[in-house]
Amino acid sequence: MPLLKIRTFDSLGLRNYRLLWLGQVCTSMGQWMDQVTRGWLMYELTGSAADLGFVTAARGLPLLFFGVIAGALADRSGRKVQLVVAQVTNAALNLVLATLVLTGQVQPWHLYVTAFLAGTVQAFQQPARQTLVSDIVGNDRLMNALALNSAALNGSRVLGPSIAGALIAVIGVSGSYYTQAAMYAVATVWTFQMVVPQPHTDRAGRASEPFFSSIKEGFAFVAKERNIRSLMMLALGPLTFAMSYTSLMPVMARTVLNGDARTQGLILSCVGAGSLIGALVVASMRRSYGYGFPMVLGALLFSGGVFAFASSHVLWVSCVLGVVIGSFNVSYTTQNQTLLQVLAPRRIRGRVMSIYLLSRGTVPLGAAIAGILATHFGAPTAIHIMSGAAMGVILLVCITQPQFLRLKVPLSPGSEDGAPTDTPRPRRSEAV
Repeated sequence: MPLLKIRTFDSLGLRNYRLLWLGQVCTSMGQWMDQVTRGWLMYELTGSAADLGFVTAARGLPLLFFGVIAGALADRSGRKVQLVVAQVTNAALNLVLATLVLTGQVQPWHLYVTAFLAGTVQAFQQPARQTLVSDIVGNDRLMNALALNSAALNGSRVLGPSIAGALIAVIGVSGSYYTQAAMYAVATVWTFQMVVPQPHTDRAGRASEPFFSSIKEGFAFVAKERNIRSLMMLALGPLTFAMSYTSLMPVMARTVLNGDARTQGLILSCVGAGSLIGALVVASMRRSYGYGFPMVLGALLFSGGVFAFASSHVLWVSCVLGVVIGSFNVSYTTQNQTLLQVLAPRRIRGRVMSIYLLSRGTVPLGAAIAGILATHFGAPTAIHIMSGAAMGVILLVCITQPQFLRLKVPLSPGSEDGAPTDTPRPRRSEAV
């Protein structure tokens, strides 16, 4: 029946996007495998829980330090080249670490240095990959393609850690890192085969612009364009505050639900399943327009789901809420990314997406705040406060930018400038 086909995997029919998506699967799997393998190795070397936290921070901090620089570079040079260089560097880092482990020469400082370098590479990889999606599929399939990207990320989150654990048990830590290196190499081969359309723009003119001036232009664009500004607030606020619940999951599982590590694993699996469901549902939507209101509603339901999760003392209720949280998290963030890429002109899209991706670095900061609150008031109260703050950001956008709720943007060829169809494109001086 035609209805069964819908358009869930529509974008995968495009060869270039299929190659990009397969590379996304490989690199995402490698990142999740690295998280498990690096933690295991560090604990094996030091026996210190503090070192586990520090090495995770070493991998996350570069996302804050270099993300915007990477976005500016993606707008000035070839995004495909930037992605290839990042993947080759990741493969090399994994090969070096695997060889150090195999030869018995690995030291804790090796893990810190390679973690920081891997995080730096990831910072340069993300905006290039995100903006390549819209370059390849166009606006009309953008939401479908981004949803399939989310499906790849969440599928990797489910499979990557278990594969890493199995590899460590069977062929050791070095074998896990050699496997990760091979995955990045395969992703690079697929990326090389992509043919990325080149728009008729003055790339030379952009390349001659002072580099830090181009970074400043990215922030100025976000500050001036009120719809872009609203999207950034809805991206950074709820994710920074509400996502902190994951860092307190062990406490919730033990002290609130009276469970153990299996309880934590079950709830996180439910969140992962919900994320996958949400990604596939969004990928199946057939839309000619992107809207502000459904995205705001999704953000509110995500934050509200986290608030309700903190109030639950029953395991099956927490599992159901985990599915709800994962589903609405992916659905709202996918719509957010779609609107950002459609509204931002291609020449500045890399910088806009790099500012959006700062959330990958601000989420750990939110987790730190939640940890402090949990120490003084308990985990449920801490999550209530953080998710309440997330809902506060959403309501602030609704109150101060009511026109955003009526936003209607065409998701079709020819809408490169991102102008909403129900209102004329505002002049720069009016876009504030």
